[in-house]
Amino acid sequence: MTKKTWRWVLNILMYAGVVIFLIPYFSGKLLHGIWFMIIGASMAVFCGLLRCYLTEGDCGRISDIGRDW
Repeated sequence: MTKKTWRWVLNILMYAGVVIFLIPYFSGKLLHGIWFMIIGASMAVFCGLLRCYLTEGDCGRISDIGRDW
């Protein structure tokens, strides 16, 4: 798959994690939704980091070579 496809898929999964995180708030059962919150937040963070490292290419250390400042 190309980088554009990976970026699209991981972006959808990242927002799906946010939706999973918000399910307990919309259903009104916060105490029973702790697992939804943990799974949703973990999925959003994991997919966001994967998107950054696999598709953006600028998440590594910034080199000092060629900088004017």
